[in-house]
Amino acid sequence: MGKKLIITEKPSVAMEFAKVLKITTKRKDGYLESEEWIITWCVGHLVTMSYPEKYDEKLKYWRLDTLPFIPKEWKYEIIPQVQKQFNIVQNLLQREDVEVIYNAGDSGREGEYIQRLVFMMAKPNPKAKMKRVWIDSQTEEEILRGIREAKDLSEYDSLSDSAYLRAKEDYLIGINFSRLLSIIYGRNLANKINEDRASISVGRVMTCVLGMVVSREREIRNFKKTKYYKIRGLFGDKESSFKAEWKVNENSKMFESPKLYNESGFKKENDAKEFIKSLAGKSAKIVELKKSKQKENPPLLFNLAEIQNQCTKRFKIKPDETLEIIQNLYEKKLVTYPRTDARVLSTAVAKEITKNLNGLARGYKDEEVQGYIKKMVDEKYSTNLVKTKYVNDSKITDHYAIIPTGQGFENFNNLPELHKKVYKVIVNRFLAIFYPPAEYQKIQVTLEIENEEKKENFYASEKVCIKQGFLEILKPDKTNNKKKEDSKNNNEENDDEQENNIEILKSLKKGQVLEAQNYELKEAETSPPSRYNSGSIILAMENAGKLIEDEELREQIKGAGIGTSATRAEIIKKLEKIKYIDINKKTQIITPTLKGETIYDIVYQSMPDMLNPKLTASWEKGLDMVAKKEIKPDVFMDKLVNYINSKFNKLVIKM
Repeated sequence: MGKKLIITEKPSVAMEFAKVLKITTKRKDGYLESEEWIITWCVGHLVTMSYPEKYDEKLKYWRLDTLPFIPKEWKYEIIPQVQKQFNIVQNLLQREDVEVIYNAGDSGREGEYIQRLVFMMAKPNPKAKMKRVWIDSQTEEEILRGIREAKDLSEYDSLSDSAYLRAKEDYLIGINFSRLLSIIYGRNLANKINEDRASISVGRVMTCVLGMVVSREREIRNFKKTKYYKIRGLFGDKESSFKAEWKVNENSKMFESPKLYNESGFKKENDAKEFIKSLAGKSAKIVELKKSKQKENPPLLFNLAEIQNQCTKRFKIKPDETLEIIQNLYEKKLVTYPRTDARVLSTAVAKEITKNLNGLARGYKDEEVQGYIKKMVDEKYSTNLVKTKYVNDSKITDHYAIIPTGQGFENFNNLPELHKKVYKVIVNRFLAIFYPPAEYQKIQVTLEIENEEKKENFYASEKVCIKQGFLEILKPDKTNNKKKEDSKNNNEENDDEQENNIEILKSLKKGQVLEAQNYELKEAETSPPSRYNSGSIILAMENAGKLIEDEELREQIKGAGIGTSATRAEIIKKLEKIKYIDINKKTQIITPTLKGETIYDIVYQSMPDMLNPKLTASWEKGLDMVAKKEIKPDVFMDKLVNYINSKFNKLVIKM
């Protein structure tokens, strides 16, 4: 009887597969074997692209006459440190008794690439069927399903094509432009940073992210604070009065006045004081009174970028640390696949979601979470997600959102404390989608004052939460500050005052005339944009350079980002390692170094489009189109080669 061979990305994953397939034989050197199965593993990358000097010894030296370097035939080699494991894998792949080979690498583009390189170099037994195991979690059912439903490897050829092209693109852009810019500007850089010699490292994604950091820093540096003056009135009687803020309108005597800084502020204090004098002794009439109830739904589930941003905010850890933690939770069967861009579930998963909930109820010994689950049961909250915004097959490419599996609790107690905390963040976000919306009561009042044949308007609004709903789990300070705008007039006031204010506003009637108790000036000033932190920059990369705080808007505009969920954290890590950026350990705030800023200036004057997130995102979109078979790999490669040649011609002419 022929054997079935499974290749995983690392030994720990192989052991999980062995457990599920009930392979109890003793581990051999680099693999496991039973009567039916052989399981072996890579250790991350076993094969890599060869450096230029392997093509020609002359290419060891960085010289203009050897550039641009674009190989006709690509060379690859075994990484020396893992040669032994490669030999083991190769021998197993070539065994005559192997009838089926299962690629069980990481279920993503980079995982596909690692395994395809091995197959390319190892030349498996040509008679063996090649299959692809694609799974969303490491649970027993999912591993068995993945093996049972494994498709022919050829069905993933377009994903493999895009993986090879991504590597070639990064290689060609990195090697050619790092060498070219170092030859032209290296001495200039060394002088600037006070070193004997310096090379310039550029990359398709890396340089673009550096551009985002430097341009933000310069915006902040060049920002000049501007003071302006707002006017607030206190209306009503001594027992029940409320504050309202003046804003200009078409009927105001200040309409289009050069004295105004913006619609609610004066440039000069004296002008604001003069305006207040003109209102003295005049009554205000309520011309509009709007009472409404608002609902706010629970946020979408986590994808990798969202959870990385959340963990940076909450635990002050870097995105690569977050990924490492969630990867560990995934390998311990506690959560689903981490490297995902989706924030929704598939219909198939949604139909089976009670399994995850029941698993949490049985196995997760956390009092708070058990309380949330008990309330779900007692209040009979619906677990039918299929027709909600949390389920959308069209928004899922490789994997659905990160959720708890409801399994793996035998591993839980041994986890480090931070891992447990991250797990709870994922659990809470998951449970929140079953809870009802939060409900708010909102009242908006518009007052009008007759003023020298003109009409001035003051506005007051108040919003209070009347039903917590999902906010019981995701406490308001842990959501995305969505209510910031609504409560900006009251953000210094506590909840009791808010309740009091809303009661006063509720008692008002349209047409009612109120006296102004007094007017006050409130000094305000413009504020510079915020620096990125190591989490918010991941969100900005996901949205092609835009840091969008509003969650729903972010979801609507989402297109091709910069880099992928699998690579973004590594890019940040590399920029810090090569000292182009600094990341504050306590706050995770990112600032550019002198070296980083100098390199930004060099790229800006030589090839500025490398700093443009739209260009980088369009390359990523192209790779995505190859994976979806919308364009052929040759078309992408031709565009890339033309881009490199045209850039070279322009830069060399400049010299």
